[in-house]
Amino acid sequence: MAKRTVRVGLAGFGTVGTGVARLIIEDGDSIEAKTGIRLELACVVDTDTKSERPVKLPQGVLTGDLNRLLDDDSIRIGIELIGGTDVAKQVQLKMLASGKDVVTANKALLAEHGNELYRLARENGRCIAFEASCAGAIPIVSAVRSALTANTIYSMYGIVNGTCNYILSSMTRRNLSFADALAEAHKKGYAEADPTLDISGGDSAHKLAILASMAFAHEIALEDIFVEGIEGISIDDIRYGSEMGYCLKLLAIGQRNKQGRISLRVHPSFIANDCSLARVTGPFNAVSIFGSAVGQVMFYGRGAGMMPTASAVVADIIDVALGNSANTFSHVNLRPRAQTVPLIEKMDNLVSRSYIRIMCKDRPGVVARWSKVLADHEVSISGAIQHEDTGPDNTVPVVIATHPVREENISAALDGMEKLDVIRGKPICIRIVDIPEDKD
Repeated sequence: MAKRTVRVGLAGFGTVGTGVARLIIEDGDSIEAKTGIRLELACVVDTDTKSERPVKLPQGVLTGDLNRLLDDDSIRIGIELIGGTDVAKQVQLKMLASGKDVVTANKALLAEHGNELYRLARENGRCIAFEASCAGAIPIVSAVRSALTANTIYSMYGIVNGTCNYILSSMTRRNLSFADALAEAHKKGYAEADPTLDISGGDSAHKLAILASMAFAHEIALEDIFVEGIEGISIDDIRYGSEMGYCLKLLAIGQRNKQGRISLRVHPSFIANDCSLARVTGPFNAVSIFGSAVGQVMFYGRGAGMMPTASAVVADIIDVALGNSANTFSHVNLRPRAQTVPLIEKMDNLVSRSYIRIMCKDRPGVVARWSKVLADHEVSISGAIQHEDTGPDNTVPVVIATHPVREENISAALDGMEKLDVIRGKPICIRIVDIPEDKD
């Protein structure tokens, strides 16, 4: 196989950028042996050119001047690993304008401005490759765009944030409080210094926007996605849910019904303990997809970290260098926003089961009062448990599971229950998600 050298330029020499540089430099022989492509790191651009990194670059490769990358016509591929949206967007725009294909792991940028960037890339005859943006080392983007294109994808359920999954796993398995589990995630490097984007559900929403666009072939925007984080999750609810046979996960859910209406949401979800996603613990990610021909397929692996994410970035670089990405990218056909917006299902119309916990007075007639509120809003009870633990003002916790009901009805019922003088505090509600496991 004849060797072909492909020069690449990297913008962003942080954690993932360091991993990418390491793979290109240290695994170059292996990559060449398998592909016939010799990747050459022509320049690495970063504002910090002094700090030590765990990889040694060739002399003169590291620079603080982006024009070194943009003005070099021998550099075919620009890799954007800066993060954020403002500067990173300008860098990608300049890379495309200078005739370079782009590889990125920037989920926030693609979720917020992807439709604009994709159009500009096509206008310039370029491509954008973004496998690393959604689930680290898991090849979920290529699976959705290529391997599953013969399918109509009906739904996807994803654990796509390792920080949240680590926190909830620690609360479930070791009875840690949310604060203690978050502190431990910080200590082990699974949580950012500011974990807000992760625990609020924002990071998962970014990934869902990208995946749903590919899966449903529509221009999806962040505003289409309902988002609720895990900040308010109590160890009590995890324990009570477990007693009812459920495990708590932060799920990113995309569904399309037979009428073509699309539902997109990120929220804490109780799922059955025997569900395959319930077994995904710690910082790992997994995405379960249901297609018209394949049934259920599940993708599992490390969703973040230096080397897992770098692996996906370098795989994209190779795919671009071989010409595969350009062909795939040119054939991605997303219906425009004008056609997408009318199809987005409002959250109030969602039908699901719910877990409700209330703290109510332990005296005769109380059950009848909160039961009537639920009945008045057409919420049917599938089961209820009253615990003997005593709370403030001589209250006891009551846990209720409902039959499927519209979100609008549940919201109204919760408001009505909160107003009862026999209930203290705000009722807790967590959605129960029934994932249709594909079993013989």
